[in-house]
Amino acid sequence: MRVLLQRVTSAQVSVDDQVVGRIDPAASGVPHGLLALVGATHTDTAANAKALADKAYRLRILDGERSAADLDAPILVVSQFTLYANTAKGRRPSWNAAAPGSLAEPLVDIFAETLRELGATVATGKFGAHMQIELTNDGPVTVLLEG
Repeated sequence: MRVLLQRVTSAQVSVDDQVVGRIDPAASGVPHGLLALVGATHTDTAANAKALADKAYRLRILDGERSAADLDAPILVVSQFTLYANTAKGRRPSWNAAAPGSLAEPLVDIFAETLRELGATVATGKFGAHMQIELTNDGPVTVLLEG
């Protein structure tokens, strides 16, 4: 799995002009939250999803070198198969390394559910939908996790 984490001061995801997930860290009394773009490949398992959720929750990239766990910061989780684009040849990416929806969707769900079990406030996008994401990346801080 790959998770692209962005430290944000706000983020929301919309489908068909309707907001389906939103985080507002300031409303929660914290300066930052996280946007987690999550992609899966063919060999990923529930164990991968759980381990990366734990890593994302505890990674010290928020204010004062603290983690989402330390600050009780909210997290917006959005599926992102394009994290597995292969651009080695030509000008058209190949998506062969991305897991099919039947494998990827449960893994993204496990990632989000594991965050909730750890104590995080989690909002999500809509798997397989054409989504628009609005965010304010703070820093900017963007980190790629793989596992």
